Amino acid sequence: MQAFTQHTGIAAPLLHANIDTDQLIPKQFLAKVSREGFGVHLFHDWRYLDDAGEQLNPEFILNQAPFNGATILLAGENFGCGSSREHAPWALEDFGFRAVIAPSFADIFYQNSINNGLLPVVLPVQQVEQLASSMAPIQIDLVDKVVISSQGDRFAFELDEAARQNLLQGLDAIGETLALQQQISAFEQQQPSWR
Repeated sequence: MQAFTQHTGIAAPLLHANIDTDQLIPKQFLAKVSREGFGVHLFHDWRYLDDAGEQLNPEFILNQAPFNGATILLAGENFGCGSSREHAPWALEDFGFRAVIAPSFADIFYQNSINNGLLPVVLPVQQVEQLASSMAPIQIDLVDKVVISSQGDRFAFELDEAARQNLLQGLDAIGETLALQQQISAFEQQQPSWR
């Protein structure tokens, strides 16, 4: 998992409320067994005019410059609702997003994002709308837990400290366990052989 400390990038505004995981990655694309290759299907029904995904919809924000190179997504309330598919943050990351900023997230999507290195940032609606009003890059600083607009406005956000530390260090659940390998080995050596 890639560590997240600071990131500066173009933020694509997609301020609809209740964008669910089936809109993020439709069910017909869930058959893959690795995390790679889902980005091409992100927002499939909105990005493409055909089922084969060959004809881009010129009206969709992620098909328009400069947002086709966005690495931050600005979204509406209850982002990531619907089914608990972990493929949704995989698709966002594979497309190139490092963070999603929204007024609220579905709980399972929020945790799946953290577990997979995608930073979910909760900010009030007014601040998300203010960030969406500019096409200039914005900065997210996870060290100081602040989003900095292109005009220099600073919006503080909260994140569970354990989740923050894992993102800063690039640790998923397996990496977090492996980081404790010495303590695990020491504990195992203290146990009787019959265990």
